[in-house]
Amino acid sequence: QVQLAESGGGLVQVGGSLRLSCAVSERTDGNYAMGWFRQAPGKEREFVAAIAWTGSHTFYADSVKGRFAMSRDDAQNTVSLQMTSLKFEDTAVYYCAASATRWANRQNPATYDFWGQGTQVTVSS
Repeated sequence: QVQLAESGGGLVQVGGSLRLSCAVSERTDGNYAMGWFRQAPGKEREFVAAIAWTGSHTFYADSVKGRFAMSRDDAQNTVSLQMTSLKFEDTAVYYCAASATRWANRQNPATYDFWGQGTQVTVSS
């Protein structure tokens, strides 16, 4: 099964930027749709961004649209999440996920088959 490993989390000030990476054990383009989710303490896991199973079409939650950008690098077998203009409410554990289903509701975590362990992002003043 595919293995996912997130990195790049940390502590950042409000208004700052971070870039998260997800190393994937195999090629994603043409095989998996990829998603980023996050979970804050006491809250449910929520959708952040996704990229289609092939190509570069991306989708974003309204809360991050215009601030976050997801991309895929097939040469490195990675997907990334560039986060800018970070807010307190962006604080959460961020998870990378892979879905082997070509067409599905990418905002629904139940449609993803594989998950990474998560990386903490903390936004402070």
